[in-house]
Amino acid sequence: MKYPSTRETLLPRLLRGLFVSLFLLASIAAPTTTPAQSDQQRETVAITYPLDQNVSVRFRGTTRLPRLTGEAKVRRSGRRGTRVELSLKNLPRAIEVGGVYTTFVLWAITPEGRVDNLGEIKRSGSFIVNSKLDVTTPLQTFAMIVTAEPHFLVRGPSRAVVLENLPPNNPGEATVATANVRYLGNASDYLNSSGRVPEIADADYVRTPASLLGARQAVNLARFAGAERDAATELKAAVEQLEAAENKWRLKSAEEEVDVEARLATRLATNAEETAESRKAARLRREEIARRDAAVRDAERSADSASEEVANLRAALQREERARELSDRDLSNANQQVRELRMEVARLREELQTVREQSDDAKLKLARIEGERSAEIQRQEAQQRIAQQQQAAAALRQTLARYGTVRDTGRGITLVLPDNLWAGARGSELAPAASATVEPLAALFANNPDFQILIEVYSDSRGDVAALRQLTQERADALAGRFTAAGIENGRVQATGMGTDNPVASNSTPAGRLRNRRTEITLVAIQASSTAN
Repeated sequence: MKYPSTRETLLPRLLRGLFVSLFLLASIAAPTTTPAQSDQQRETVAITYPLDQNVSVRFRGTTRLPRLTGEAKVRRSGRRGTRVELSLKNLPRAIEVGGVYTTFVLWAITPEGRVDNLGEIKRSGSFIVNSKLDVTTPLQTFAMIVTAEPHFLVRGPSRAVVLENLPPNNPGEATVATANVRYLGNASDYLNSSGRVPEIADADYVRTPASLLGARQAVNLARFAGAERDAATELKAAVEQLEAAENKWRLKSAEEEVDVEARLATRLATNAEETAESRKAARLRREEIARRDAAVRDAERSADSASEEVANLRAALQREERARELSDRDLSNANQQVRELRMEVARLREELQTVREQSDDAKLKLARIEGERSAEIQRQEAQQRIAQQQQAAAALRQTLARYGTVRDTGRGITLVLPDNLWAGARGSELAPAASATVEPLAALFANNPDFQILIEVYSDSRGDVAALRQLTQERADALAGRFTAAGIENGRVQATGMGTDNPVASNSTPAGRLRNRRTEITLVAIQASSTAN
């Protein structure tokens, strides 16, 4: 048996120690993120891959890893999807990009902004190796980027972009999308904060399996998402599984066994993170409902105070009426006395006539004064109603701004909702996520019965005009149905499909067509003309 020489055994150790020292010095002397990539949106091109054709796509490294290169062979095969065979050269460990990162992930990004985690790019050893990845995606038009990530189960790309695709060499092989793909990446404070490397230099840090490093970061991300409060049981399971993986590594078990335990810990930690986020969102919704209920109780107390004030005014009015009755009775007595004096003293007849005329004038003046007083009271009440309507409209406008763009029109308050309210660009069903917008709007409209609801749905100009008008009418009816199902009277809701009418932007560009595919809800004050008069 041939044993390695002293030079052969010492050289890898020296190189490994030199690499650890250089990495720790670089982590201390330089920030973990590059401002040019962290603060600005990046752009690349989306490629439409033809059916049953092989397309070669080259990759170039970014300023983070300029030496990194790669190539992908892409073939779309009908129902089986698009197959991507990626091969990279000069791929370092992810910790060279930043201490928070443990692995690399290949992403597909569509022009509409949808991202798909195509898989982890694995590598082994402590030095630069060549890495490959063979995956399939159902997408047809997409751009590809490679990012450094905390673990392999992340749901969105980070800002640490190390590789991005170029257009194919032969323009005849594929069609490059006219609109560039823009992406910014995950802006989490956890990923942007500096210093995720050990405070004490660890000679074995570079040799630690990437899956174990990723499991540690997955647990940290779950804690950062609030799992200790909102998903304590799930987080405990992930921590226990991570400890099992750490024990395997400390006991020098096979790296494959450590990898299995670590990846299970990553999945449990990711589940804890998602559970914490969903429970936190539910808790925030419950708190919002409690705040809304408190506001309703305050409004009820205000209504009770107003009722008490109305009762006081009615009592005052009754006292005034009784005083007037007494005055009328006194006046009647005075007239009786005048008649008696007229019978007794003939010479006072002329003076009595004068008194009568003066009495008539007084009555006319009194009637005029009463009329002016009544008109003034009506004017003040009208002003109060107008002020209350304006306050209600202002509060309603402020609340509507949470769900879309709000503007004032000649008819009333108009809320503009984006096209992502619907399940598809030509679908008439509401998207599942639209409930988060439609249900609060229905509750808001139900609590404001003084407004008529006009629903107008618009489309872009692509397609048959009659079909587009029918599509917008179906969308308007679907949204109106959701409102009436929430308790709003049918008479208050008017749904109209506008088709391609009234475009707000040019239909020659995707951005303009997206703006034209909109839903407008206009709130018109009921009896506004009579209130103004």
